[in-house]
Amino acid sequence: MMLSFFDQFASPTYMGIPLIAVAIALPWTLYPTPTSRWLNNRVLTLQGWFINRFTQQLLLPLNVGGHKWAVLFTSLMVFLITINMLGLLPYTFTPTTQLSLNMGIAVPLWLATAIMGVRNQPTAALGHLLPEGTPVPLIPVLIIIETISLFIRPLALGVRLTANLTAGHLLIQLIATAAFVLLPIMPTVAILTATVLFLLTLLEVAVAMIQAYVFVLLLSLYLQENV
Repeated sequence: MMLSFFDQFASPTYMGIPLIAVAIALPWTLYPTPTSRWLNNRVLTLQGWFINRFTQQLLLPLNVGGHKWAVLFTSLMVFLITINMLGLLPYTFTPTTQLSLNMGIAVPLWLATAIMGVRNQPTAALGHLLPEGTPVPLIPVLIIIETISLFIRPLALGVRLTANLTAGHLLIQLIATAAFVLLPIMPTVAILTATVLFLLTLLEVAVAMIQAYVFVLLLSLYLQENV
């Protein structure tokens, strides 16, 4: 029984071929395509309003040089939200519960911001490793600590997204299993458990959206330090 709880996080395969690429590419086909008409339907209007508001909020603290990342950050945000939301449906697979995928997204983007900072302003980028006014005996220790904290950033991005989604899916499955087992024995307790499951599902919908936003927001903060 304990092993079956973690089966939902295993990458599905068909005839030995991993289907994670299909799970990643499928959400892009669900987005409504813009039309050439003057008036759009409600879905396109809502989508445009959401993207505009998110872009304005995300790029507000950045200077003009960081606005080049607007398309990348917005696309990543919509992509992560869609994958996380689709993963809450029954009999589906959530690619963002795989640490390898999240690290594959986090490491290149973080590395791009770091390289940009070293190239554009090397003095300021290296200055982050040593706070101003540090006592001389603490300089080697602080440089090592700041360097480690710098390289931990992409790991924290990937682990945060993976851990939050994995914990939410496990809680949903545990509570759903408890409600199913208690239904013939104690119907009243099973109904209460099902109510908790419904509330937890609503919470997980919020978590799926918030974690995607936090992922992109932290990347924008890393970019802000380097542009």
